[in-house]
Amino acid sequence: MKLIVQIPCYNEADNIAAVIQAIPRNIEGIDKVEILIIDDGSTDGTAELARTLGVDHILINCSNKGLAYSFRQGLEECVRQHADIIVNTDGDNQYKGEDIALLVKPILEQRAEIVVGDRGGYSNKHFSFFKRCLQVFGSFVIARATALPVSDAVSGFRAISRSAAQQINIVSDFSYTIEMLIQASAKRLNVLSVPIRTNEKTRESRLFRSIPQFLKMSVSTLARIYTMYRPLQVFLFIGLVAMACGVLPIVRFLYFFLHGAGDGHVQSLVLGSTLLILGFITILMGLVADLIGFNRKLTEKVLHRIEVLEEKLDQKEHLIAAHELEQRSKNARKSA
Repeated sequence: MKLIVQIPCYNEADNIAAVIQAIPRNIEGIDKVEILIIDDGSTDGTAELARTLGVDHILINCSNKGLAYSFRQGLEECVRQHADIIVNTDGDNQYKGEDIALLVKPILEQRAEIVVGDRGGYSNKHFSFFKRCLQVFGSFVIARATALPVSDAVSGFRAISRSAAQQINIVSDFSYTIEMLIQASAKRLNVLSVPIRTNEKTRESRLFRSIPQFLKMSVSTLARIYTMYRPLQVFLFIGLVAMACGVLPIVRFLYFFLHGAGDGHVQSLVLGSTLLILGFITILMGLVADLIGFNRKLTEKVLHRIEVLEEKLDQKEHLIAAHELEQRSKNARKSA
């Protein structure tokens, strides 16, 4: 059982040593623990420092690509390195490395495919009161939208099984946390939350400049990704609202028409008819989007099977190479 801890970093030379040193190399149920650094275009020597600290793998982006891109790149590399479990943690030393064992335990026990670390909500004293309230409320909304038992939806400290990592396809440019949960819900992956601890804040977040920007990006990401994976529900809701709004002016027109004053209220009939038509077209768009979603699911299944086949071929090649090497060594001993 192989675990790879991936750490997306951007100018984390001041914190990366503490993060790496806190990662346990011996975890019950895990045979091998490796560390992967994804240097997202750092200019302070983060990658060079990590190399001196003995990390196992380093990926370097030539420029700053963003957290979501680095996370996706890390998942792909972990799968290539034959990781059975992947743990993602931040490079700012927000999370305690000792709690990695808590994250991987439900996966080892086959109770979950994705485990999200819960930072404690209102009880976390390392966050401001406003941020705690925002975190709890946002997590509640996302949990209701995805029907997942997640109490800290934007926590970056999470463990992912190999199978789940092969099925998750991050397309957002902002952050992976919300999108992963929406995809996990759509693909019926088993998700759990476990309480974890945090360290004191070492710096301000580089993911967003202000709380309003974070809210704007998070809401837009939630709406876009939810529409992508639940198009029929979204378009059906919009269409029914439009049709309901269209019924009101039509009822108004009929009321005046039955009382002999319909000539002065034709505009209500026009408005209502327009809204009814728009609502009907929106519902049809939802049906088309839902059919396109089925094609996307088929494509994702094909890609997943291709990855599995490539993995099996790679293992077969390694076995053949090992067998050939063993035969050569036997022949060499015989000739000697």
